[in-house]
Amino acid sequence: MKIDLTDTTAGDINKALVQGRRAIGTPAVGMVLTLVIVTDEENAYDALKAANDASREHPSRTLVVIKRVSRTPRDRTSSRLDAEVRVGADAGTGETVVLRLYGEVVEHADSVVLPLLLPDAPVVVWWPVNAPLDPAQDPLGALAQRRVTDTYAAEQPVRELSARAAAYTPGDTDLSWTRITPWRSMLAAALDQVTCEVTGVEVEGEEFNPSCELLAMWLADRLEVPVKRSLSGGPGLTAVRMDTSCGPIVLDRADGTLATLSIEGQPARAVALKRRETAELIAEELRRLDPDDTYASALRYGVERLNTVPEQQPAASGPAAGPEPVEEAAKAPAKKAAAKTAKKAPARKAAAK
Repeated sequence: MKIDLTDTTAGDINKALVQGRRAIGTPAVGMVLTLVIVTDEENAYDALKAANDASREHPSRTLVVIKRVSRTPRDRTSSRLDAEVRVGADAGTGETVVLRLYGEVVEHADSVVLPLLLPDAPVVVWWPVNAPLDPAQDPLGALAQRRVTDTYAAEQPVRELSARAAAYTPGDTDLSWTRITPWRSMLAAALDQVTCEVTGVEVEGEEFNPSCELLAMWLADRLEVPVKRSLSGGPGLTAVRMDTSCGPIVLDRADGTLATLSIEGQPARAVALKRRETAELIAEELRRLDPDDTYASALRYGVERLNTVPEQQPAASGPAAGPEPVEEAAKAPAKKAAAKTAKKAPARKAAAK
């Protein structure tokens, strides 16, 4: 059932929700949270479809906030709120309100959303695109216990991770982090099967994919070993190779669906590791609303610390090869200081006499 409201108010929207529930014969409210989706007109359909699919696991009131662009000065000074109320089969297992904001009311979206929140229920805000740099300081983000962004949708995804780390507040999360949950589970299970020491890791994946950097930062943070980030043609993450004292452990997924786990001394096994849809990612994030300390620790490790340890070059045949130019440059200040100290030593002895 759909109810269209033009130039309306939050009070009229609440009345329409009650009217819709009575019309379909479910006057009681059985929802567990309020999901606020902040998006544009272009991405609203896909985001709403994902939220409706996720509502089968988490019945919720979904509020879609679409800020419309005013094209003339007169439109920018006027305010209007249009709403589309959906209940029943058109709204998954919960309720949906699509809010279109025009004019000055765009700057006060929190005032529109606040009266429509479910009482005594947690609030989650999700930005599918164009997320603020500091979600917790955003007026809508301040209403929520959980703030979901997606750095993969940013213009410069890897740089966006640094901004997320600087502005992190407990309750922030990222769908790029959610995408690597199966990888983290599989790698942790593989390490539980051996009693070896990990000496190095290589994470391989397509360029400009923040999930690859997040997985590399998580491994570097937890294992405290150098992690190399290498590029591949994708899709997404393609392989993780861990060098251990007992031999390599490799998790390789070349096609985005089926992966192969290889552990030294054991037969290779196929594992399901398909790329998941957005609805599955949102459903996973809605299962827990407490701060994700593991994500925070990995995020704060820093992208710039990846690939900081130079690789060991093979020894050259014949006379011993000289040091690397970079190493020689790094040692130059120390050599100069030692030379100055050696020159000053006789003068110090003479002064002492």
